[in-house]
Amino acid sequence: GVRDAAKAAPDGYTILMLVTGASLPANTGYDLQKDFAPIGLIASIPIVIMANPAVPVKSMSDIVALAKKQPGKMTVGTPPAPTLNYFGAEAFKGMSGADMTIVTYKGTGPLTTDLLGGHIQVAFNTLPPAIGNIKAGKLRAIAVAAPQRLAAIPDVPTTAEAGMPGLDIVQYYGLVAPAGTPPAIIARLNKELRKIVSSEDIKARIIADGGGPVASTPEEYAANIHREEGKWAALIKKLGLVVN
Repeated sequence: GVRDAAKAAPDGYTILMLVTGASLPANTGYDLQKDFAPIGLIASIPIVIMANPAVPVKSMSDIVALAKKQPGKMTVGTPPAPTLNYFGAEAFKGMSGADMTIVTYKGTGPLTTDLLGGHIQVAFNTLPPAIGNIKAGKLRAIAVAAPQRLAAIPDVPTTAEAGMPGLDIVQYYGLVAPAGTPPAIIARLNKELRKIVSSEDIKARIIADGGGPVASTPEEYAANIHREEGKWAALIKKLGLVVN
């Protein structure tokens, strides 16, 4: 779908919903920074680090301490690469020096189910499949991997507040058009997008889904893509990860 959008006519009638990190696998057949014209951001959806309540951890520091006490025995669940959940778990291992076993799942649904069942101890998860169980006390949210707390779970600290500064794992959603789309069309689309994202109804929906509304200019979104793609590509290279 991304490749088809990159090859579409640059007339403003083909628009792609983009998630940061989509170009990380090798040989995608497109370049996010060359083949698309950013229109604007919509939302940021951070990863939430959560644990089964039976595990004696209440902060990121607790997780590190427990993992170092039992090298290789702590299980951390994530969806598979190339999700930011997985890369974030690898970044956490690298930053903390803790020896943990990453267990990958086909999706956040089975990941959440196994966390509830105690089959894994910790998860790098998205909020929507887990928020009901967090509020019911069946799962413990340890930290939000973002610079700011989430409005949906305001009592849960950020990773920096929970003892792991610099561990930001945020998916950014936005709209792009094929490269070469006239600036006037991009400006018109951006104007309407900002109006929509700033509406109370849409803001409430994004917050309910565990995210934060983000209205931006095309230039701000272009800078976001450049920063985030570079950040995760550098991690993959540093850790020698293979992404197919």
